[in-house]
Amino acid sequence: MSQEIKLIVGLGNPGSEYEQTRHNAGAIFLAQLAQHHNQTLKPEKKFHGLHARINTQGQDVHLLFPSTYMNRSGQAVQALCQFYKILPEEILVAHDELDIPSGTMKLKKGGGHGGNNGLRDIIAKFGGNKEFNRLRLGIGHPGQADKVTGHVLGKPTKKEHEQLNSTIDEAIRYLSEIISGDWSKAMNHLHSFIAN
Repeated sequence: MSQEIKLIVGLGNPGSEYEQTRHNAGAIFLAQLAQHHNQTLKPEKKFHGLHARINTQGQDVHLLFPSTYMNRSGQAVQALCQFYKILPEEILVAHDELDIPSGTMKLKKGGGHGGNNGLRDIIAKFGGNKEFNRLRLGIGHPGQADKVTGHVLGKPTKKEHEQLNSTIDEAIRYLSEIISGDWSKAMNHLHSFIAN
């Protein structure tokens, strides 16, 4: 059994031009999770982002969307963690992942930032501590390095959009296992899931 999750962060950029882009997959997941629990993410100045609380199986969990832009995500995460005394290993960060295909996802404990500026900033704000957990939502790789920025900041195709929604639904279905620390059960299901 792993540590219980007390904070779920959805990474993305604020503003309507970024709202439905591939890079905002984490933010889209967070918004759907809040909606699933009939909660609204509300601006919270002291946390530099949008915040809500959900309760699942008696466990109180904070939801946070940093509205600082991706490369300063750590500022929001650090502020909330200091306020509620949450440890890095009690955090799950949902983010887009180039290295896995669209319609798939991976849960991961710790690790580097893999070029994701949001993860990079969170690691920096935790003084190099990489022990937080990640929900990596696949957006696929465009195949060429010079196309990555356009791909990441672009809007998904209709099919990719449907795949992301299916992936998010599946992740929410196994959220209680993720939050309670029953990671082997969650991983068995989520790692074998492929959205059509």
